[in-house]
Amino acid sequence: MVKQLDARFSITGARIVMPTTAMAAAIHCVGGRIQAQPADGACTVDLRDHLLIPGLINAHDHLHLNNIPPVPHTTSFASSYAWIAAMPAHLAGAAGAAAAVPRPLRLWQGALKNLLAGVTTVQHHDPWEPLFAEPDFPVHVPQRYGWCHSLGLAPDTHDPTSALPIYGPAVRASYRATPAGAPWIMHLAEGVDAGARAELDLLAQLGCLGPQSRLVHAVGLSAAQQERALACGAGLIWCPSSNLVMLGATLDPQRAYAADRLALATDARLTGARDLLDELRIAAQQSSLPPAALFRLSTTTPARLLGLDDVGALTPGCRADLFVLADPGGDPYPTLLDAQRSAIRAVVRAGRPALVDPDLGDWMAACGGTPTPIRIDGRPKLIDKALLGPPGVAELEPGLETEL
Repeated sequence: MVKQLDARFSITGARIVMPTTAMAAAIHCVGGRIQAQPADGACTVDLRDHLLIPGLINAHDHLHLNNIPPVPHTTSFASSYAWIAAMPAHLAGAAGAAAAVPRPLRLWQGALKNLLAGVTTVQHHDPWEPLFAEPDFPVHVPQRYGWCHSLGLAPDTHDPTSALPIYGPAVRASYRATPAGAPWIMHLAEGVDAGARAELDLLAQLGCLGPQSRLVHAVGLSAAQQERALACGAGLIWCPSSNLVMLGATLDPQRAYAADRLALATDARLTGARDLLDELRIAAQQSSLPPAALFRLSTTTPARLLGLDDVGALTPGCRADLFVLADPGGDPYPTLLDAQRSAIRAVVRAGRPALVDPDLGDWMAACGGTPTPIRIDGRPKLIDKALLGPPGVAELEPGLETEL
């Protein structure tokens, strides 16, 4: 293949996975976008017997917390605030060295963790950082959002035992500062105690429950409270692995799914699953949602809830973000639920192959990448070298070997 400066290619022979079906069709990429017709000079990649899946969307991750080991505990916590109270002692031990790794390296590793699992868009739940705009940062991090950690841990405060009036102004200010039409994201009812059950009413009293509200975890909400939040136009972000590890329980996703107001997310590895592929399997175990529904919870629905109109699908005008799995035939959605990250044949990010199996290395090189041998969980792969980031990042990611 001839090396291209603007990374234009067409994929033929594969089935494109959509919200309700998979259809055999060619896909054309140029300038980082999908277009309806092939571009002049585009290389052609024959991927017959493969599935093309939109790059997954992780609706909630603290990118800088993925290298820190979990807090050891033998019983579940009553709330995230009780878990937070255990963190200082945890960080005083061996975990402190992990937390002391420079933040830019930890942010990059969190992004790399997501990319290796076919995730190309991540909603970071902390302030947006200039590092995310670097052209080689592994994932797309939306910049247009508002955020607050929680009612008990609002911005610039750190005392979850304090009464709400102390936190009210900070919570309300972050909500009101959110741009029109953008999501406002916060942890809510992350617990199984009375305090968690009271948080929705407190949020409403502050005037912060509305169509922009994206409530993460929501384990403590009753059925009636879920209905109230959904009736206001709020969305729920479900992190079952984190909830089970911390609290021993998670929300019932059926109501929010039926309202088309539910997205799936990992949280960070500090409490959550290894990656979004593992999260999909845990979500399947914790609900009766069919595989096609879980596909939507990690593609089209989070795109809408996060105010993103160019990700989560493979239609003309969308970002050329996708990943490739071998196609066993039949229903494509169980194939996604069964997939391990080592089985991914290729990840395309912003129209350029970012990670491929060795037999697809010419495709990466033709699109301007620098194929670099690595192993993912023991399997040989090629990664575009720039995506490995600054020295020290790759060593933070378990299962990633770079010295072959």
